[in-house]
This record gives sequence, C-alpha cells and structure tokens, in this order.
Amino acid sequence: MKNPLLVPELREMVETGQVEALREFCETSHPVVVAEMLSALEPAEVWDVLRHASPETQVEVFTNLEEESQVEMLGLLRRDDMARLFADMPPDDRADLFKRLPEERQEAILPALAQAEREDVRRLASYEERTAGAIMTSDYATLAPGQTVGQAIERLRQEAPDKETIYYSYVLDESRRLLGHVSLKDLILARPDAVVRDIMHPDVISVRVSDDQEEAAGRIRKYDLLALPVVDENDALVGIITHDDALDVIVQEQTEDIEKLMAIGGTHEAADYIKTSAWGHFRRRVVWVLVLAALGLVSGFIVQGFESVLQQLVILAAFMPMLVDTGGNTGSQAATLVVRALALREMRPGDILRVLGKELQVALMLGLMLGLVAFGRVALFGGGAVLPSGVSLAMVGFAIAVALTLQVVTATLIGATLPMAAARLRLDPAVVASPALTTVVDITGLVIYFTTVKLMLGV
Repeated sequence: MKNPLLVPELREMVETGQVEALREFCETSHPVVVAEMLSALEPAEVWDVLRHASPETQVEVFTNLEEESQVEMLGLLRRDDMARLFADMPPDDRADLFKRLPEERQEAILPALAQAEREDVRRLASYEERTAGAIMTSDYATLAPGQTVGQAIERLRQEAPDKETIYYSYVLDESRRLLGHVSLKDLILARPDAVVRDIMHPDVISVRVSDDQEEAAGRIRKYDLLALPVVDENDALVGIITHDDALDVIVQEQTEDIEKLMAIGGTHEAADYIKTSAWGHFRRRVVWVLVLAALGLVSGFIVQGFESVLQQLVILAAFMPMLVDTGGNTGSQAATLVVRALALREMRPGDILRVLGKELQVALMLGLMLGLVAFGRVALFGGGAVLPSGVSLAMVGFAIAVALTLQVVTATLIGATLPMAAARLRLDPAVVASPALTTVVDITGLVIYFTTVKLMLGV
C-alpha cells in the first residue's frame, strides 16, 4: 500500500544525492512493494529514484506502477531510456501500455524498438479489447515433436531467462499448429533419449484468439492451469494467457458485475476510489439514479389509484414498507444467484424452466413463512385499527398475508427471469438484474398488494 510518510525521506535522498541509499531502497524490497511506495510520488520523482537501480529492477518496478504513472513517466524520459524500459517489459504488459499511449508517443517509441519487438507490439495491440488475444503474451516456450527430452531440456535451459514461464512447453509442427504440450515435470521424469512426441499430452485445452477474455479466464480456473494456449483459426499457436493475467480478468469482470448490479455506469475499469474525483463518481452514478427515480413515480401513481382503499384501511400503509422491502430482497437474492451461475457457466439461458421451477419452490416456502409473520403482526398489534363494517382484523391479516406471499413469489420469479432473458437476448444479465429489478418489483408489488386486499375484503 502507499506510504506517504516515506515521501519526505525519498525526496531528501534524491536532493542530497544519496545514490547508495536509493539503490538499496529499490533493490532490497519486492518490486511490487517498491512500486506501491513510489506511487505516492510524482512520475518525475519516481524516475529520480528508479534511475539509480539496476536495469532489471527498473523494468520490474515500472511494470508494477499504475498505468497513469507509466504513461506520464514515458512522456518525461529520454528516448533511449523510454525505449529500453518499454522493450524489456513483458510482451502483454507492453502491448497494454502501448494502447494507452497518445498517438504521437506511439509514433515516437516504435522506431526506437528492434524490428521483432515492434512487430510484436503491433500484433498484440491489434486484437480487440476484452478478447483472449488482448490479454495474451507472446512469451512462451515451444518444442518440436521430434526432439529428444535431453535436447528439449537443454533448449529450455537456454531460453528460460527470457521467458515468462517455462512450466508448460508447447509442441508445434512446421506450420506452428498446436500438437500438444509437456510440462517441466514431464521432461524431468522422462528418459533423456525419449522423444517429445511420445510424452506430450495431445489433449490440449486452448481458446481462440477472438474468444471472450472471461471465457479464457474461466477455463484456467476450471482446469487448474498455470497457462492457457491461444490459437488462431488455423489452430496455430499465437500466444498464451498466464494465470496472473487470468486473475486480473476475473477481478475486472467481478468489478464490472458488482458495479452494474448497483446501477453504476462508466467503463467499469478497476480504478482507485480515492484518486477518482467526486465529479467522476457523480457522472458514473447519476444516469441510473435519475432513470430509476423517474420510473419510481409509477409507484406513486399506483398508490394514488388505490387511495380510496387506503382511506378505508389505513392499516395497509403500515405494511407497505415491509411489502416493498421483502419483494426487493427476495428478487435480488434470486437475481444474484442466477447472475453468478450464468457468469460461471453453471447454467445456460435454455435452463430457464428448471431454474423457475426451483425458484418457485423456494419462493413458496419463503412466502408462507413471511405471510405467517405478517398475519401474526396484524393479529397481535393491529387491535387499535379502524376497520370498515363487515371486515374483521383476522380478515385483514389473512389478506395481507396472501398479498405478501404472492409478492414474494412474483418477485423471486422476476428476479430469476430478468437475467436469464437478458442472457438469451445476448445482453449483460448484471445490467438488468438489480437496477430494473427493484423498480419492476416495486410496481408489481403495489399492484398485487392493493388488488389482493381489495378483492378479498371487498373494499
């Protein structure tokens, strides 16, 4: 985490030229920790500290800085320092940063790179956002099927310093088609004269370069993989997605789903709450708040439409908050469970009848229990209520209990149906699961409440 208390000490070390102290600060802690501590400084000050570290440490710390700081820092560095930092970054991080640079900075940095790195950046940056291609890295180990285990181990020994991971090696033919994979454990346990073709695993779990990033992260989670190969339409290997990038995707998708469930707009990128301005938070939240407030006026019209019923049975007003809150709670519970199951691929939109059947059973049990609670509340504490002639307190309690039960059942079924229907229409289930659900349940709940009471009591 950020440590603002360290800022004066770092600035003093820079101003007094304490090179050894600055180098020790950068080299003795984990790069992630150093990056977090430096994040309290301005980008120019960060480089004043980092330039005293070794080139390897500079790259590792720079890679773990926030993207905004990276972009600003590259704009301050000399061309050779900028090119060196950029070239030594992991290929996937480098491509992500390249896409966030201003166009003039992109044009300035590309000529400073070697041709192979330049082509790699252009290729990785060309894939559409939120696809497997956009989060993959081109830094992986490959083997030929005819190599012996001894030759394969020797090749990995030479390539290991430049690879992000060598635990998996991918076996390719002359056209770079993915034939299988071997783990480092497979190679170590095999005889040196064994052939890679004979020990490789041909049943490779992979994704297409155009597949959704969430699908790729889900496969890594489902199959407990350290890395997932990415292939093109010809089954040629074009990159891999490592488990750390998959974790970032899962966090990003969870952030997006949570914010959509809470009716928060915007890009849904993982951003620092403190660093985001109040205006920024306002812009992300105001649209849905206004839309839902406008839709909420419908509830007011419904209450006005049943004003005569309320005048005769004032006791009904005491149970309106319970009705609205209970409907919102049960509907949100159903919607949350369905959205999660859809996100984890535990169900498909075609399973809607099975889902509704199960939710109906749950809703009936919840509704009956809450109906009994409402009836008991009326019977025990409703003695002072003024009632029309011919209407008893038990009749009022029974009518409210029936209305509440119906509200719980309809709210639960609506909560399960909305995200399933959105998924069927290829919309994001999280968008409709909470913002639209609350308003719909409020409106239907009031209609059910007053209509049920009016019909049962004849008022």
